[in-house]
Amino acid sequence: MTSVGLSHAIGALRIPAYRWWFVSQILSASGAMTQAVAQSWLVLQLTGRAVDLGLLAALAWGPVLLLGAWAGAWVDRLDRRRLLLVTQTLFVLLGLVQAGLTATGAVRVWMVLAVAAATGIVSAFDGPARQVYVLELVGTGRVASAVSLYEVGLNASRVLGPAVGGAMLATVGTTACFLVNAACYLPPLAVIALFAPEPGAAPPPRERRAGAVREGLRYVWRVPPIRACVLIAAAGGVLFNLGVAVPLLATRVFHLGGGGYGALMAAFGVGAIPGALLAAAGSAWPTGRRVRALTVGAGAAVVLTALAPDAAAGFAGMALSGFLSIWLIALANTLVQLRADPALRGRVMGAWTMALPGTIPFTALLNAATAQVLGARAGFALAGVVLLLTAAATWRALDEGSAVHVVAGDGQHLGVADPGGDVRVQR
Repeated sequence: MTSVGLSHAIGALRIPAYRWWFVSQILSASGAMTQAVAQSWLVLQLTGRAVDLGLLAALAWGPVLLLGAWAGAWVDRLDRRRLLLVTQTLFVLLGLVQAGLTATGAVRVWMVLAVAAATGIVSAFDGPARQVYVLELVGTGRVASAVSLYEVGLNASRVLGPAVGGAMLATVGTTACFLVNAACYLPPLAVIALFAPEPGAAPPPRERRAGAVREGLRYVWRVPPIRACVLIAAAGGVLFNLGVAVPLLATRVFHLGGGGYGALMAAFGVGAIPGALLAAAGSAWPTGRRVRALTVGAGAAVVLTALAPDAAAGFAGMALSGFLSIWLIALANTLVQLRADPALRGRVMGAWTMALPGTIPFTALLNAATAQVLGARAGFALAGVVLLLTAAATWRALDEGSAVHVVAGDGQHLGVADPGGDVRVQR
């Protein structure tokens, strides 16, 4: 990466508010990963049944799918900053509730599941609000950098969170994991309280009206590049069920133990970080053609990984898959945010979170069923096949260059924006 590209990649960090937000997001995401490890361990201790682990995942992510569009309409109606103050506070309280139940010995499996479901409901609102808030902090010129840096932080947390969770489980127990998670949401709360978007950066909240949710979903479907990217995000959900497909690939194909499984997961994360940085270093206005090419590349990399003849090739394939898939998701997310009507951006990002991570409970079952019937290689290759099929299905929708077609919520074509963001209005 050239010095110019690196400068562009970290451009959002030049904004003090975003710099603090970025650090706080690494902490909160790592805390959430730590809690996820502890919750899974606690459920296994309480029941020992694998089906309860599946139920835990479904309750944690199901609300994001079921409530995503409705939550997005609320994000458009409300002040995003105030909404985030509420959601982040609720995350702190839920972590404390889980810690209290565990510390007192009163915890039962239904309580763990209830906390997971409540966390999922809060996440349905928090996800789109967080993405819109970030765009308002940095502006459209730096949104590619901000989204991609978020992916860097998220993948760092995928390494830090489980590592911290595992160490704490072995030394101080599950209660401490839940307390750490609650504490990790305090820095984001402080950042939100201290930093507000610049005046005029956010569209004014809209009054409630009937049909707002349907309007948002129709808009996503009516704008071809946005529709294509949301479908690609849903296809990506098949890949990001790493906890389902990778253990089987590690043990049944490459004949690795627990350490090898962890190393395969780490290889994906190691590859993902430069992929996110490349997304940040690229054009501030990503093109549909580049998203399309990356969808094909990521799908092919996943299939090749599934066909790897030995563990060494498998590790290389995992790193390549992480590199291309995170580059793809960061770029597609940026494209969606930039091309959405600002008045509908909350609902658009609600649809995005419905696709990823909202579909994870269903794609996890699909991964598991494929691996059970066709074998571990097929279970992992499924994600690549789905990405390739989605690329074919969205090929024409993404057949465009850097021009941005601006469409209002009522479907009116307002004009074309050049990569600098100026709109040439067409009557």
